[in-house]
Amino acid sequence: MGLAGSIPCLASQTRLEEDQDQDVTGGKKVISRTFLSLSQITALSEQNEEEVQKSLEEFLNFKHLNTSLKEAILLDYYTAGFWWAKEMDFSLIQLSGFMDLLNFLLENLSDKHMSLGDNLKELGRAMAETGETDAESSGDLNFFSIEQAKAVIDYLNISLFKHYKLYEYLFHSPREELVTSNESAIELAEPADPPFPALLEEGIPLDIYSSFITSPTATETGSKADINEKLQMQEAAYTSSTEKLKSPE
Repeated sequence: MGLAGSIPCLASQTRLEEDQDQDVTGGKKVISRTFLSLSQITALSEQNEEEVQKSLEEFLNFKHLNTSLKEAILLDYYTAGFWWAKEMDFSLIQLSGFMDLLNFLLENLSDKHMSLGDNLKELGRAMAETGETDAESSGDLNFFSIEQAKAVIDYLNISLFKHYKLYEYLFHSPREELVTSNESAIELAEPADPPFPALLEEGIPLDIYSSFITSPTATETGSKADINEKLQMQEAAYTSSTEKLKSPE
């Protein structure tokens, strides 16, 4: 899908001047499609740069700016272009025509695979009759003065045309999506099994653990009672035997 297909919401809009799309030689205008409506241009002209970028994001229906390099570059292309034209104090009609021109040249590259030389020729055709005041003149951008037209060309030279190869790569070079990941295996210590203390991540000496931390189990308590009872019985037998030895017959 070309650039034009990525913004279908704009494709059906036509400029007010399209009813006069025949030039003096009988041919059609070079720029045949309006990129942004006059109402959109008016809204953008009243916003700051950050708001312009946000509005263009909505107008162009860009949904994947965080992951799409193409959308991010296109948004920057149009935002920078509009803001430059606004700082040039272009009228609303001139702003609209300039944005049409930006889109027209980029579509030539993205959809028609035009070379830099051919696209420069298309720019020349679009800028023909710039500065004409003849009411019958129907050039695409004849509402620009000569000085304004020179400024537009200078801007395009340092923006789109200077980086033409990069834009060609963006649109026409297949790129693999590299997914970077890192898997780590983490071994967790097993729970402590009394009367044995926890493993080394929380380990302490066994005698301290046994004396101050662990609680004796019922089995351990019973075993100690049995041992104490046997010891008492042995002690009683020993005492009895000792007494018999001490008593005379």
